[in-house]
Amino acid sequence: MLQTIRNAWKIADLRKKLLFTFAILLLYRLGNVIPVPFVNTVTMSAMFQSSEIQNSILGLFNMMSGSAFSRATLFALSIQPYINASIIIQLLTIAIPALERLSKEGGEEGRKKIERITRYTTVGLGLLMGWAYWMMLKNYDTQWESQLLVERGFVPAITVILSFTAGSALVMWLGEQISEFGIGNGISMILFANIVSRLPQMVMTLGNGLVSDFSGYWYVALVAIVGIIALIMFIVFITNAERRIPVSYAKRVVGRKVYGGQNTFLPIKVNMSGVLPIIFAQSVATLPATVAMFLNKANDDNPWYKYVWSNTSVVYLVFYLLLIIGFSYFYSTIQYNPVEISNNLRKNGGFIPGYRPGRPTSDFIKRVINKITLFGAIFLGIVAILPILTGMINDKFSAMAIGGTSVIIVVGVALETVQAIEAQMLMRHYKGFLE
Repeated sequence: MLQTIRNAWKIADLRKKLLFTFAILLLYRLGNVIPVPFVNTVTMSAMFQSSEIQNSILGLFNMMSGSAFSRATLFALSIQPYINASIIIQLLTIAIPALERLSKEGGEEGRKKIERITRYTTVGLGLLMGWAYWMMLKNYDTQWESQLLVERGFVPAITVILSFTAGSALVMWLGEQISEFGIGNGISMILFANIVSRLPQMVMTLGNGLVSDFSGYWYVALVAIVGIIALIMFIVFITNAERRIPVSYAKRVVGRKVYGGQNTFLPIKVNMSGVLPIIFAQSVATLPATVAMFLNKANDDNPWYKYVWSNTSVVYLVFYLLLIIGFSYFYSTIQYNPVEISNNLRKNGGFIPGYRPGRPTSDFIKRVINKITLFGAIFLGIVAILPILTGMINDKFSAMAIGGTSVIIVVGVALETVQAIEAQMLMRHYKGFLE
């Protein structure tokens, strides 16, 4: 990876793209520390240190925003409105025939219209989430002896809500600028920056533990470092793994030219859904704990919270794993249509050896996808649950462990960025890379 970036730095055009990407990320990180008015950020940060909030959906939002959510900064909502809007429009594209025709038959103009709809949806969700954030501040202000809000009223509410909405729209624009003029996917790069920004805090926690109690903490540091390295290697291996279905193309004569007559393959990624099933599953699984937190029932005195909805309970882990498997199959169904793949192969004169075109081919592809999806879902479940299990075994691990979601996102974005850089160098016929 470092060698690829070093080679790309030698090319003037790619160097400009890299510098532009770094500049946009720097602007984003600066916006992440600008607090909105009328909110006591010190008290907000102290409130988010409680385990009840960290185990709720608010803790997920805080992680995805790089701790900006807990500090009530301009970019507190981060890319959540845009991600939610993209998922909603993607699902509506399947459910609404007009949007489906627009995405499949509209070409470049249709793609731009869908992007425009996604932007408007992002702004609408930004307003909704900004209003929900303000209501959360009002509800918790009474519990914290009126120390969260500096001032109440209509003007402070509108100011805070519009600030969060404008911040989410600006984050969306920054991500689009990276995608168009920089390297890699802009939204993924911003999410990558959010998660990486939390690494210094983990290193400080680890260092403080070693300084204060070296004899009782050294094995925690060793296991954590070895475990993270092994987890990264495992994620890289599964991310690059794919099932290749052999495809042959029959020869066909068009005019005086002969086409086809070649063998290729249909690649199916083992982890075809990425990190989305974990994010969906975590959002649903933490919803009861979030409701219990708002009702002041998120404590060990409540048996339902302690033994069912707390992320340290066995019921939660089983429910979490089943949700990951369910959402993995749901996303693979959206992403792959065996009937459409079979029809496209038949139209282009292709076939899978040993299977007749049409129904037999689509059934075979469906069986392969189901098997691969199950394996990928189990992989996601292991990565998501393993950090929670280590924290249950020893509280010292839970104080500095990185969630499986974070590791998958960081590794996935890093691999995607390296592939984008290599593709750029390949287009420019970079001699050092081709050799």
